[in-house]
Amino acid sequence: MDLRLGPPSRVRILPRGDEGLRAVIYLTDQAKHQAPRAEALAARWIERTRPVWSWLALEWRRLGTVAAILLIVGLLLHAMFGANGMVIYRQKHAEMQALQREVERVQKENNQYVDQIKSLKSDPAAIEKEAREQLHYTRRGEVVYVAPDPPPKPATDRAKNESKNDSKNDR
Repeated sequence: MDLRLGPPSRVRILPRGDEGLRAVIYLTDQAKHQAPRAEALAARWIERTRPVWSWLALEWRRLGTVAAILLIVGLLLHAMFGANGMVIYRQKHAEMQALQREVERVQKENNQYVDQIKSLKSDPAAIEKEAREQLHYTRRGEVVYVAPDPPPKPATDRAKNESKNDSKNDR
């Protein structure tokens, strides 16, 4: 019984000597037979690709410059026309300004309505004015003339032809 304290010992179980030795011998025999073919294949590959490697060694600066230029051009195109590029930014900026103008217009209209509501709650002259205009109220001795609504404009021949063409296109 082992009563030692501390980490367990690192015991390795190795295969029996005969089995491991046979596997190593078999692999080395295969490697000996395949080594000349592998060396010949590597030599052929080196000779075939030597012109390419020589050209790359001579032209690496030019290739690096061309690659850097292409990268810069690609980045500039992306910055100008990409999803968040300058073109989109300008469109969004113009849209934001239009929406701000619309908000200001609606805010002014809202302020006018608030003022009108306040005056209708407290100013008798404003109340009288609204009653006269909308309800057609009058004081004694006054006469109100109401003009009839204008008749609708008759459709022109052009409008009739367009409506016929639209119905034909719907079929």
